[in-house]
Amino acid sequence: MARSAPAAPILALLGSMCSIQVGAALAQHLFPVVGAAGTTALRVGLAALILLAVRRPSLRLDRAGWRALGLYGASLGLMNLCFYLALRTIPLGVAVAVEFAGPLAVAAASHRSRLDILWLVLAAGGLLLLAPLGAQALDPLGLLLALGAGLFWGLYILFGQAAGQIGEGAAAALGMAAAALVVLPFGAASAGARLLDPALLPLALTVAVLSSALPYSLEMFALTRLPRSTFGTLMSLEPAIGALSGFVLLGQHLSLRQGAAIAAIIAASAGAALSLIVAKARVPPLA
Repeated sequence: MARSAPAAPILALLGSMCSIQVGAALAQHLFPVVGAAGTTALRVGLAALILLAVRRPSLRLDRAGWRALGLYGASLGLMNLCFYLALRTIPLGVAVAVEFAGPLAVAAASHRSRLDILWLVLAAGGLLLLAPLGAQALDPLGLLLALGAGLFWGLYILFGQAAGQIGEGAAAALGMAAAALVVLPFGAASAGARLLDPALLPLALTVAVLSSALPYSLEMFALTRLPRSTFGTLMSLEPAIGALSGFVLLGQHLSLRQGAAIAAIIAASAGAALSLIVAKARVPPLA
């Protein structure tokens, strides 16, 4: 089997993060109507239907395959639910920075070289600058929910690699279906019949595609081709993309401190990507 170019999974991961940020901006328009849990249910549920229709995955899996998919889907659903619930009481930038504790923990636990540690420290420093530690007191429940989202994000990375062994398309579709089964009860309890309002369908479908169906398919492609340490460190670009999206789409201006944080995170992500490319270039091709 030919080795895939290292640039392909890196570009897929970058595309995934950009798509999620645009979708997150649009999703905020659903909050006043169906709430955070209802928005999560619409986003994940519609994304599951789209992926199942497009991928048409086989259901002939052994017990280990179903277990891997269940763990992957549960972590995916709970990650989204906790994150949206956190956004009710704490700012988006704080929630993203706190949530990123999960991928950073994965990167720290699976580092293989001193360079990996360097990129991790640089990314952590940038995230620390992004977090408004000296600001007014934040809602404890919101912070706990963001930390919970980070925990499930880390588990999503770990379980996603195992689930990806059954096939990228099948894992993305069936994993999203499992996530929908987890979050739909919360959404139904929160929004009830409002989830079935046809007037919400165009926006909800757009959010589902941009926030779930497309990015998680791209992430599954990347998860099966990148080392955990590289994947975890590259995900540090997420808060930077979020901050830049806020500036471009919402007119939010960046302070000097925030600009320095974004520069540090971009440098860490670029360093991790270059390290992977150099490492693969040193491996002789298979005969």
